[in-house]
Amino acid sequence: MTTDTQNLDITAITDYLSDHLPGFAGPLSVSKFQQGQSNPTFLLSTPTKRFVLRRKPPGQLLKSAHAVDREYRAQKALADSDVPVAAMHHLCEDDTIIGSMFYIMDHVDGRNFNLPSLPELTSNDRGAVIREMNRVLAALHDIDIEARGLSDYGPPGNYFERQIGRWTKQYRASETEKLPAMDRLIDALNDQIPADDGQRTLVHGDYRIDNMIFAKDGTNCLAVLDWELSTIGHPYADLAAVIMQWQMPAGPEGRGLEGIDRTTRGLPSDSDFVAQYCDRRGIPEIENFGFYLSFCFFRMAAIIQGVRKRGLTGNASNPERAIKIGEKVPLFAQRGLEALEQA
Repeated sequence: MTTDTQNLDITAITDYLSDHLPGFAGPLSVSKFQQGQSNPTFLLSTPTKRFVLRRKPPGQLLKSAHAVDREYRAQKALADSDVPVAAMHHLCEDDTIIGSMFYIMDHVDGRNFNLPSLPELTSNDRGAVIREMNRVLAALHDIDIEARGLSDYGPPGNYFERQIGRWTKQYRASETEKLPAMDRLIDALNDQIPADDGQRTLVHGDYRIDNMIFAKDGTNCLAVLDWELSTIGHPYADLAAVIMQWQMPAGPEGRGLEGIDRTTRGLPSDSDFVAQYCDRRGIPEIENFGFYLSFCFFRMAAIIQGVRKRGLTGNASNPERAIKIGEKVPLFAQRGLEALEQA
């Protein structure tokens, strides 16, 4: 049984899947996806088919973190909907097989874009990909959660109040040094939580271009990935998360659009993207958007602080990169404070 995040016991996986996955037959080869810092993910290749295994990291973890069983449930519920997801095959809750819970899904053969600037595409295709991103997001928030068996996927009540409380606890549990900007942001968000407006939808929790797979020869989305933070909540959190990402510095580190001439590159402005989303869902202009944007900066700061802590303890999927990512916590905290000034 392997207990690290970089390798899998091929014999154990082969024996287990031979008994639990209909049609599975070895020999099996395994390679690890290096992208992503949360749940270690592996490509499983057999002579006839490729699968993806996504596991919970072994070792001591923060409570409620790395919930691969929730990822599995959400994606399985979205099968054959307007939100494209990989086909789910099997969830293993037995920690003794490889050292932690895992699930098996189809490998989706498409292309992944790491940067929202989409430098590898033409101007027309950039616009088409972002419109598709907008379409899928609106479709996600229009999912009938009761019909899909997800009405109990998240608790009732004010989503932002609940989330700010949750991520404050997660942040404090992984805090490695005092950051005054983060303390001020937490206090300010708690003081400005909007009244609950009754919107309750499935939310992804980390909706961005690099968590999507697109067709190799087109601009249609084949699958949305990484559902670890999904829950029943407020749709504006997902929408603001897209804008938050775009407001970060351009390039492989910030992975944003700051300083890029979007018009000449065929990319929409923040306001155009939000307006298209509202039009697709038939909802009015969003008031107080700065709060939702600030919340997303705060949540991301808390997330990457957890990544940093796992890197420092050696329990991250890629410890060196985790520590590097964690250096951005002060930047996200400061951007969160600045976004509140827009509210």
